[in-house]
Amino acid sequence: MSEFWLISAPGDKTNLQAWERMNTVTSKSNLSNNSKFHIPDLKVGTLDALVGLSDELGKLDSFAESIIKKIAQYIGEVMEDSKDKVQENLLANGVDLISYLTRFEWDMAKYPIKQPLKNISEALAKQLTQIEADLKTRSAAYNNIKGNLQSLEKKTMGNLLTRTLADIVHKEDFVMNSEYLITLLVVVPKSSYLQWQKTYESLSDMVVPRSTKMIAEDAEGGLFTVTLFRKVMDDFKAKARENRFMVREFYYDEKELKGEKEELMKLASDKKQQYWQPLLPACLSTSLRNGFMIPTVSGELHLAHKRDHSIVLFSQGPLLRWLKVNFSEAFVAWIHVKALRVFVESVLRYGLPVNFQAMLLQPNRKSVKRLRDILNVVFKHLDEVAAASIMDPGMDIPGLQLSNQEYYPYVYFKIDLSLLD
Repeated sequence: MSEFWLISAPGDKTNLQAWERMNTVTSKSNLSNNSKFHIPDLKVGTLDALVGLSDELGKLDSFAESIIKKIAQYIGEVMEDSKDKVQENLLANGVDLISYLTRFEWDMAKYPIKQPLKNISEALAKQLTQIEADLKTRSAAYNNIKGNLQSLEKKTMGNLLTRTLADIVHKEDFVMNSEYLITLLVVVPKSSYLQWQKTYESLSDMVVPRSTKMIAEDAEGGLFTVTLFRKVMDDFKAKARENRFMVREFYYDEKELKGEKEELMKLASDKKQQYWQPLLPACLSTSLRNGFMIPTVSGELHLAHKRDHSIVLFSQGPLLRWLKVNFSEAFVAWIHVKALRVFVESVLRYGLPVNFQAMLLQPNRKSVKRLRDILNVVFKHLDEVAAASIMDPGMDIPGLQLSNQEYYPYVYFKIDLSLLD
């Protein structure tokens, strides 16, 4: 993405000529790409009200920025298998963010300009607050699914002493429904396989001869079955432990193992369906490759995936759809907040009647300092004292107290899209 500067200066003849000069110089020198930023004639109200609104809009600006950043990050989390596609999903009113910014038009339907600025600000704040609340609710539900899935997936990892055995053992590995006999699972280090084979029958009385079988192996050892009489089970465990053979506390329960597998599959499916949802199978096409994208009439992308002898289409899941829609809503609201700030600050800075020109600059990263210097030279007449201090930071000018915020002779606000990268 990129950084943009939203600036304004008085719209009288002198300053319009300055605009043209600045625009010509920056364009010819490739310092920035510039475009006019159209802000409609809003209701001014009183200057006292504007001063209070200026502070409120500053807080709302930061709030809106934090929300779009959270949503963008969450889209990246949900699209964990397709992170290279995240930027394609960050749109505003159906277009990429730079196009929306450079062709900005005030949304008259959402934010009628005949109402007071305070009302517009409150409507934007209410909208953004609702998006944030909904995001918390939806993200909590998704994180719950994701957390439970990760907990179950962790059980499938690790060594044979700790991992779940649901995907390893089978019913035929055990003596079932016997009043006297029981099958135990023993983890044997690789270096002790021969010792196990030679000694397991003599570790205790009443061990069934030739009853051991290795049913799984990892880098550290193997998982062996052994069948014996229930009444010697404790004695066998103790003797096995003395020989560094570790008996797993595991008893075959078909219903429990089936339930564990089904829960894992359900959570994995629930998580995936927040991203992609299967549609009806499409007709087979041998020319189609596995995992390609198909645009629909609405412009939404569907994922086509070859499965067996048919093509299965997947549409974007509910969470991803919600995130995309509300990213757009929040971004549009954020830029309207920026427009409001430019309007309010321009009226406070340049006075009435309202007459200013706003412009959007996209600086060339390598020419930021030079661009700033040119802007300060072109518009220094708007505030000679501030311009002098900017051009010569070491200059001591009595009575000048600038805040920690960036201040220039012209109205200036930054729109940093790099926070969405």
